[in-house]
Amino acid sequence: MRNTAMALTTLVTALGTAFAAQAQDVTVGVAPSTTVVVTQPVEVAPDGGIAYEQRPAFREYVVTERVPSFTVQQHIAVGTILADDGVTFYDVPQRFGATPFRYTVVNGETVLVEPRTRRIMQVLD
Repeated sequence: MRNTAMALTTLVTALGTAFAAQAQDVTVGVAPSTTVVVTQPVEVAPDGGIAYEQRPAFREYVVTERVPSFTVQQHIAVGTILADDGVTFYDVPQRFGATPFRYTVVNGETVLVEPRTRRIMQVLD
């Protein structure tokens, strides 16, 4: 009888401690993290490109990154397929919205390109 009472007391104490720690919202043993706080949702254009409001900031980003301008003989417009050689594509940062496209500068114009087909999807004027 005495062992049963001791076991019951130990169980109640253990459960009480766990509930008390949870109620105090105490977390033990978690490493600090680097979290990103988004204050405004980032809008993505309906076509998957960069939203109109984001374009000036994106153009400024491209200038500060000093992305080289590639010269091609083709006319630069939506739907144009760029040649396989000589043009490098870069990832669009998340702060400008999630997009499946990459960007580059061709003939002085910043464009979004579908990397698999190399088709220009958006010309950012």
